[in-house]
Amino acid sequence: MMTTSFIRRHVLALAGVLALGASVNAGAADAYPSRPIKILVGYSAGGAVDAIARSVGQRMSAILGQPVVVENKPGAGTNIAVKALIASPPDGYTLLLAANALAVNPSLFEPAPYDLERDLTPVASVGRVPVVFSVREGSAIKTLPELVAAAKAKPGGVTVATPGNGSTPHLAMELFQHTAGMSLRHVPYKGGAQAFTDVLGGHVDVVAVNALEVLPLAKSGKLKVLAVMSGERAAVLPGVPTVAESGYPGFESSVWYGFVAPAKLPQPVLAKLHEAVQKALESPEVRDQLAAAGGVTLPGPAAQFDKLLKTDAARYGKLIREANIKPD
Repeated sequence: MMTTSFIRRHVLALAGVLALGASVNAGAADAYPSRPIKILVGYSAGGAVDAIARSVGQRMSAILGQPVVVENKPGAGTNIAVKALIASPPDGYTLLLAANALAVNPSLFEPAPYDLERDLTPVASVGRVPVVFSVREGSAIKTLPELVAAAKAKPGGVTVATPGNGSTPHLAMELFQHTAGMSLRHVPYKGGAQAFTDVLGGHVDVVAVNALEVLPLAKSGKLKVLAVMSGERAAVLPGVPTVAESGYPGFESSVWYGFVAPAKLPQPVLAKLHEAVQKALESPEVRDQLAAAGGVTLPGPAAQFDKLLKTDAARYGKLIREANIKPD
C-alpha cells in the first residue's frame, strides 16, 4: 500500500516536471523568432494578396528582428498553399496570408480539402477591400437600381462577368441577386483580365470584381462603378454609393485578408505574431497600400478573425449548397 510520504514524493516530482516544462516553453517563446519566417500566398506574384503579404511582411520583419519572406504557391483555388501550411510544424515560422477562399473552399470542393477548426490557427485579420459592380462607359445601365430593373424585366438577360466560379466576386454577386430578387446570367472567367476585355467590348453587360482590380479602368473613364459592396463608401471611389445606400440596407460583401498558422500553435508564439501584425497595420505604408486599393486595415484580436472565418464559412457554405455552385 502506498504511504503518504510516497504519494507526496511523486506529487512533488510531477510538479517539478510540469514546472520544468513550463520553463522550457517560456524559454522557447522568449527565443522566438530565431530564424526567418515564411509567408505562404496561394496566388501568383504581383496580385493583391501577394502585394499585401510583402508590405505587411516587411513591417513584421522590422518588428520581430528576423527576415520575413513570401513564397507564392498558386493553384487549386489556394488549396495547394493551405495544405502546405497545414503540413508545416506549428512553430510560428510558416504563416499563410489568406483571403475569402479559405472560408469558401471547404464547402466548394468535394471532399473538403481541410477543416478550418481542426487544421488552422487564426492569427490576425489584416484588411478588407470591397467587391464592386461595374459597367462599360456608355452602357444603358447607369445605376444599381437600373441594373436590378433590367434584370427583373428580362430574367437571365443581363450578363455578369466574374473572375471564376466560387470566387469572392461570384459569391457576392449570387448573394446580391438573391437579396434583390433578380436573376443575372453568370459568365465565369479565369481571372479578371479577360472579363474586363469582354465587358469593355460590349460582350458582357456587367463585371463584378474587387475594387483594386477595377480602379485603373474606373479612373481612366473606361468603366463606371455602379456600387461598392462594403458597409461604407470606398475612399478611392467617394462618389460611388454602397449597395446598402442603393436600396438594400445591411448588405455587405468584401474581400478580406488575414493570417493563419497551423493548428496547435503555442499561445506565446501566437501572441507575438498577433502583436507584430497589429503593429504592422499601424504603419502608414500598409494603411496607404490598402487605401489605394479601396480598402481599410482590420486590426483586432485573433478571436475577431476567428469569428469572421466561421461566419463566412457558414454564409458561403449555405449559398454554395443552395445555388449548387461548383469550382472551375
